[in-house]
Amino acid sequence: MPTEHDRVRRSYDTVAEEYRDRLSNELAEKPLDRALLAALVEQTGPGGAVADLGCGPGHVTAWLVGRGVPAVGIDLSPEMVAVARREHPESEFREGDLLRLPARDGEFSGAVALYSVIHLSPDELRPAFAEIRRVLRPGAPLLVAVHLGAEVRHLDEWWGHRVDVDFHFFAAETLLGALADAGFAVEARLERVSYPHEVETRRLYVLARNSR
Repeated sequence: MPTEHDRVRRSYDTVAEEYRDRLSNELAEKPLDRALLAALVEQTGPGGAVADLGCGPGHVTAWLVGRGVPAVGIDLSPEMVAVARREHPESEFREGDLLRLPARDGEFSGAVALYSVIHLSPDELRPAFAEIRRVLRPGAPLLVAVHLGAEVRHLDEWWGHRVDVDFHFFAAETLLGALADAGFAVEARLERVSYPHEVETRRLYVLARNSR
């Protein structure tokens, strides 16, 4: 995998425990996110798991499992995966990169990628979405969330820890175009401002479907 991904991996390894402490209960304060996740669950076909891509400490994976949805969390960071396994032993977690997912063709009946593709460069979006499409069943839904814009925010310090990580903001057209090019049909898009407890950015959510 590219060197950039190694920097992301090391940075999230460094903040894994702090991330869990600060954000593992974030869905309790995000009603719109919960509603969109519920919408994805309703559209997910029976008999297959939902992939939580970039699962971090596993709280979204656990939210899905808690609502009777088989779910598998996948994250680039081994430390994040270790935290997720420790905190949510009832769920399955795997270590893997968005450009090479540890999953079979058509294994999942739905997928969630909440603020995980923001660590990809613009030219990696299409191959990442093509890889996500590979592991989805025909017609399976995908929920993606990103920060809107055209900037790249770099952090070399995060919660008092030394890191080296970039956060890519994407224009809506860039994200939608990459999804379409990879074979997804976009069904809905929604924008919102940040909640008071979040970093101040404008967020874009896209609900798409594997058109294969």
